[in-house]
Amino acid sequence: MADSGGRTVSRRPRKRSTLRHVSRLRCFGAGVVGAALASTALAACGTSSAGTGATINFYSFDDPSGAVATAVTNCSKQSGGKYTITYNKLPKAADDQRLQLARRLAAADSSMDILGLDVTWEAEFAEAGWILPWTGTFRDQAEAGTLKVPLQTATWKGKLYAVPYNSNTQLLWYRSDLVKTPPKTWDQMISDAEALAKQGKPHLIEIQGAQYEGTTVWFNTLVSSAGGSILTPNSQHASLGSPAVDALKIMKRLATSTAADPSLPVQMEDQNRLAMESGAAVFQLNYPFVYPSMKADKPDLFKHFKWTLYPSVIPGKPSRVTIGGIDLAISKYSPNPQLAFQAALCLRDKENQLNAAIKGGLPPTLESLYHDPAMFPDYPFHADILTALQNASVRPQTPAYQNISIVISHLVSPPAGIDPVPTEQTMRGQINEALQSKGLIP
Repeated sequence: MADSGGRTVSRRPRKRSTLRHVSRLRCFGAGVVGAALASTALAACGTSSAGTGATINFYSFDDPSGAVATAVTNCSKQSGGKYTITYNKLPKAADDQRLQLARRLAAADSSMDILGLDVTWEAEFAEAGWILPWTGTFRDQAEAGTLKVPLQTATWKGKLYAVPYNSNTQLLWYRSDLVKTPPKTWDQMISDAEALAKQGKPHLIEIQGAQYEGTTVWFNTLVSSAGGSILTPNSQHASLGSPAVDALKIMKRLATSTAADPSLPVQMEDQNRLAMESGAAVFQLNYPFVYPSMKADKPDLFKHFKWTLYPSVIPGKPSRVTIGGIDLAISKYSPNPQLAFQAALCLRDKENQLNAAIKGGLPPTLESLYHDPAMFPDYPFHADILTALQNASVRPQTPAYQNISIVISHLVSPPAGIDPVPTEQTMRGQINEALQSKGLIP
C-alpha cells in the first residue's frame, strides 16, 4: 500500500543482532561528542570488521514487499567487495522518518551514508547543509534516462541533491459497469456521479479530504492543473490567485454535492480504497496500490475496475498530478561519500527499479522501463502512469514545506467549509507568514 508520499506501508522490522545494535548506538553516540574524540571514535563506523570493504548504511522506509532488501543484496554483491550495504528501516510514519533523520544529521552522525528522502525534504536538508550535491559523472549518471519531473523533486537552487529512486502518481479509477465512458474533466466526473445518485446507483467519488498532507496534494494538483502554483518561482512568496480560487471551487463543489462521501473530511488513501471495494463508489482518485488490492480482495468488482488519466480542470488541457516518491541523498557526514554515490546509483538501477515496481507497486523513475514488456503484466496501466509522470507537478519546493502543508490542510479541510475567495486570501497571508518563519496557525 502507498501513502501520499509514495511510500509503502511498513511492517514491524526484524530484530537485529545485539552486536550490530550496540555498534549502531556507538556510531550515533560518537556523532554527538566533541570533534577530537569523534574523529577517532567514528573511524570504524564506515568500515566492515570482516574485511569486506566499507559498510554503507542506507536509511529508508520499511518496505514490506522485499524489493528494497533485494536491491541491497544485489548491490552489495555487485560491488566486488568494495562495500556492503546495511538497510536500516525508518519508522512507519513520514513525520517520524523525517524527525529521526533530521535529529541525527543535526548531530553530525557519521553512521549515515545513503538517505531515503521523501520528495518534500530535499530543499530543507540541502539548505541545512546535511546532504551533498551530485556533481560530475555521478550527476550525469543520475540524470541519464530519468524522467524530468522526478528529477525536479531532487533539485534545489539549480543543484541536484538526490537521485530519484521511485515515484508515485494518482489515476482516476472507475467502475466500467456504471460508467461506459470515463469523464475527462472534474465537472464531467461530478455530474456523472450526481446522475448515478439520482438513479439510486453507487455514485460516490473517493478522494483524500482529511486534515493532512494528502489534502495538500489534492489542492496542489488542482492549482497546477488550473495553470497556477502555490509559490512563486523563487519560492519566496505565495502565488495562488485565480487558479487557486478555481481549485477551491472544485473542492467545495464536490464536498457539497451528492457525489461526496459523507466521510470525506476524515478520509485518507486507504479509506478511499476500502470505500471503493465496498461497492459504494463509482470513482476513486488514488495511487496504483489500489489495483492489486481490488484484484485480491474483490474479484467480482475487479472485472469492472478500470483506470484513466486524472480528470482535467481546464477542458482539453492535461491534469498535472502532484507526484510522490523517494529520492536517495548522500549524507554530508558519510565517511565514504564516493562509495555511497556508487551504491545509491546501483540501488535505483534498471533491474532494481523493475523489481520495485513489480513487487512493491511503486512507479519507476527510469523512462525506459515503461516500454519494457517485463513490466506490462503487473502494470497494465503503465502507459497512463508514464503520461501522468511526464505532465506531473511537484509539491511546493521550500525548506518551509512542512509549515506550508499545515497551513493549506487546515484551510481546505473540511472541504465543505471552503469559501473560495476568502479562503484564498487567508491562505496567501498565512503562507507568506510561514515563509517568513512567523509561526503557524494553531
